[in-house]
Amino acid sequence: MLDYIKGTIAELNPAYAVVDNHGLGYMINISLNTYDSLAKVPKEEVIRLYVQEAIREDAHLLYGFADKHERELFLLLISVSGVGVNTARMILSSMTTTDLEKNIASANVAALKSVKGLGAKTAQRIIVDLKDKIKVAGDALIEETSQASGEVYEEAMAALVMLGFTQQMSQKALKKLFKQEPGISVEDAIKKALKMM
Repeated sequence: MLDYIKGTIAELNPAYAVVDNHGLGYMINISLNTYDSLAKVPKEEVIRLYVQEAIREDAHLLYGFADKHERELFLLLISVSGVGVNTARMILSSMTTTDLEKNIASANVAALKSVKGLGAKTAQRIIVDLKDKIKVAGDALIEETSQASGEVYEEAMAALVMLGFTQQMSQKALKKLFKQEPGISVEDAIKKALKMM
């Protein structure tokens, strides 16, 4: 599985970027947020796009993101029934990641519904399914942990998901752990979370 692609931008438009990696041009679908980030980069500078593969019968597509956080939100969005990769990209093109998280946390159906092609039912389903899974600035977890422990939390979460636990189960165990021990190490967080599963 691909995690990221590094290279120079051979072509860039609001819908996709072609990244030249040692003579291979990868066509990667992007959101407007990622387009804005890439448009600021000098042409010859090496960039890194975090990618997500979407394999269908008729196509093998790559979706790219300027940062891991946007990719995480993309993955959460496509986990919602009725939200496909193109709808998720449209949502991430219509608002910033911060606005999206705030709209989900505050159950702002109108804001989500304003995204082209997104109906009221799907907007409500996104809120119901993702409200407990997103981290919003001001969330108790973020207030209690420094940036370093935020990184520890992310690493522990990634490891637990790779071990086959669902994101929801992992999040529940880790939130509890980080409230008790904000300065916990990645290794200890994983070991203790495993005992809680």
